[in-house]
Amino acid sequence: MYSSVINFIYQRKDHYLTRWKEDIDSRAFNDARLSEGLEDELKNEWMDIVLNDSNTEDQSEAERLRRFANRLIHYGLPLGTFIRSLHSLRRMLRNDLAAEYTEERMLEFEARLDDLISNLVDEAAKMRENVINTQNHALKELSVPLIPVFNDISVMSLIGTIDTKRSQYIMENLLEGIVDHRSQVVLIDITGVPVVDTMVAHHIIKVYEAVRLVGAQCILVGIRPEIAQTIINLGIDLSNFSTTSTLQKGVEAALEITNREVRQVQRS
Repeated sequence: MYSSVINFIYQRKDHYLTRWKEDIDSRAFNDARLSEGLEDELKNEWMDIVLNDSNTEDQSEAERLRRFANRLIHYGLPLGTFIRSLHSLRRMLRNDLAAEYTEERMLEFEARLDDLISNLVDEAAKMRENVINTQNHALKELSVPLIPVFNDISVMSLIGTIDTKRSQYIMENLLEGIVDHRSQVVLIDITGVPVVDTMVAHHIIKVYEAVRLVGAQCILVGIRPEIAQTIINLGIDLSNFSTTSTLQKGVEAALEITNREVRQVQRS
């Protein structure tokens, strides 16, 4: 068993931590802008995991690896950077252990290191995937909301590029918003869309048609001259679509559709 190897390292733990700190390229941790105290804390925690030394008896090794991976991600230390630093520690330990133990014992210990590193990579990958899923959910919830501006009139402002995935978010938010706000007229503002190519135009048309299918009227606003020219060059027919050049004109058109108008009030 490799328990004697663990004991050997445990008795010299502070020595190896000091040598690890001296041997590693300081830029590896400086890139993440970690304080010296935090850098030492992370290294000490990893050494405890390797030595299976824990003051928390009810915490399994998997839980400790999960917590450690979470700290690496939280502090912005790239996993690859940390694993490269482990190669320095591995070489250091191997050189010392070679003088004390047989090759078989050393291979057993290195197999444990390999398992720990592999499990750390797995845990970090899971956590990054969770972060990405959380961000995607936030994007879905926060981007492109349908905003009611008057009774029965709502506006959705599209900003940035529109790809297939984002168009799905737009469609879902739009249809749900129409029902929630009981919108009769919806203005789709594309002023903030920098480029309208065939794919973007296709997505916008699908959104426009979806609004009409749920019984609301749609006005496409923010048709700048360059976008109009692009649409013409692409051969896209918008003759059956209600369009205005600005959001202001779109609101005025929506008020007219709902039998309302904006009047200037004379003040005495």
